[in-house]
Amino acid sequence: MQSPQMKMPLWLDKRAFLTPERPAIEVNGEKWNWAWLNKEAKGIARRLGSIGVSKGERVALLMDNSLNMVAVIHALSYIGAILVPLNNRLAAPEITWQLLDAEAKLLLYDSAFQEKVAQVDVDKTKVMAWSEMLTYVETDIDLQTHIELSDIHTIMYTSGTTGRPKGVILTYGNHWWSATSSMLNLGLNTEDRWLVCTPMFHMSGLSILLRSVVYGITAVIHKDFDPVKVNQAILQEGVTMVSVVSAMLSRMIEGVTMEGYPDHFRCMLLGGGPAPRPLLEKCRERGIPVFQTYGMTETASQVVTLSPEDSLQKLGSAGKALFPTELRIVMGMKDVAPGEEGEILLRGFNVTQGYWKRQDATEKAIQEGWFRTGDIGRLDEEGYLYVLDRRSDLIISGGENVYPAEIEATLLSHSAVVEAGVTGVPDDRWGEVAIGFVCVSQEKNVAEQELILYCENRLARYKIPRRIYFVKELPRNAANKLMRRQLLHLLSRKQDEGVNEE
Repeated sequence: MQSPQMKMPLWLDKRAFLTPERPAIEVNGEKWNWAWLNKEAKGIARRLGSIGVSKGERVALLMDNSLNMVAVIHALSYIGAILVPLNNRLAAPEITWQLLDAEAKLLLYDSAFQEKVAQVDVDKTKVMAWSEMLTYVETDIDLQTHIELSDIHTIMYTSGTTGRPKGVILTYGNHWWSATSSMLNLGLNTEDRWLVCTPMFHMSGLSILLRSVVYGITAVIHKDFDPVKVNQAILQEGVTMVSVVSAMLSRMIEGVTMEGYPDHFRCMLLGGGPAPRPLLEKCRERGIPVFQTYGMTETASQVVTLSPEDSLQKLGSAGKALFPTELRIVMGMKDVAPGEEGEILLRGFNVTQGYWKRQDATEKAIQEGWFRTGDIGRLDEEGYLYVLDRRSDLIISGGENVYPAEIEATLLSHSAVVEAGVTGVPDDRWGEVAIGFVCVSQEKNVAEQELILYCENRLARYKIPRRIYFVKELPRNAANKLMRRQLLHLLSRKQDEGVNEE
């Protein structure tokens, strides 16, 4: 949705010119400034050029969060090649399918994934370990120093709820406006240190990396999420901003005293779906500045965020649409009144133009210039968004809409429950009924009927879970988001075992 033929300087090249000595990235104590990162990225770009990678071709990365991954992402921009970040939790057949769909020229991988890559079978994709790529001599190729905002930067595959994943097309303009919108809401402090503890093959991690080069701030990168290390980074290493989902934040606050975090910490961005109110209240008690967000791969990260001044008075809201994005709540394509539930529609410069080679999915998702998110929400009288659930996760019981997130929040408010997931199962009388899965604290004992009674005292009758199963862990993706569609796999496993583990 950005203006055609709109050029600007390539971000890393411009940043290295503006602030060459300012710290750019930090991994395990190793620090690169913008000048050094620029040098490394250009060197990798010239090596990729000698391999034969050129503008517009897709390059897939199967890598962990690292300095190398940061450098190669920026190197692709110097060539004009398109980044295809692969989820390193995928099985070899899933990787094979995505490489074929993207028509990738090259798969570049970390040696840790050698065994998995050996099972990948794609004739037209060159497969190369990072160490092998470094043996190539830098070729004297022309590196682009300007970008078109309409050019494709990323094809990122969504996990999807049914069928094959879709490749979301994101342009430089999508990423630029995402960074700009976030800054207009949260402000810009050149001393900020934004922690990346989610995978950079997901939008949450990648968006922080791209914002850092636009803003000129430091990205502190962790290989993966460790609540102890994240708290240490905030308490002792000057991290000022972190992006997490509810499950991550729950584990973090277990190690935080009532004194909370130091004054320099200014922003805990909380995404990944509706947040349980008990969790938000715990953070408020500790003075932790939690800003709920709403976004997705198709919007290049957050598109709705609670403003700092509203973080307490609008507890539970994701906020208002960031400038200049627009938001509607509709039934069909007709707007509903404030307070009424409907589908969330979005329009803005950071919203995808569609899906890679999926015209059918693109036409279904983008109608009359608006992106249909498939999520259910409502706006209050002041225009604040409350996200209720994914439409695909909605349970319709006896004609009533039942939102899993609401039941999960109720279960999580019980002192014994650490994690909760809710999904629907067929029922002869009601069509569907809710069932719950919980992980409980080892220090506390609780029975299924106790939790059901707890829900009965707090929820309408049609929302009460028919059964609650005790499990050791819930299915989550690499970004720690709950995967409700996989909860029924836990049910079939427990039926095979013939037990309800307590």
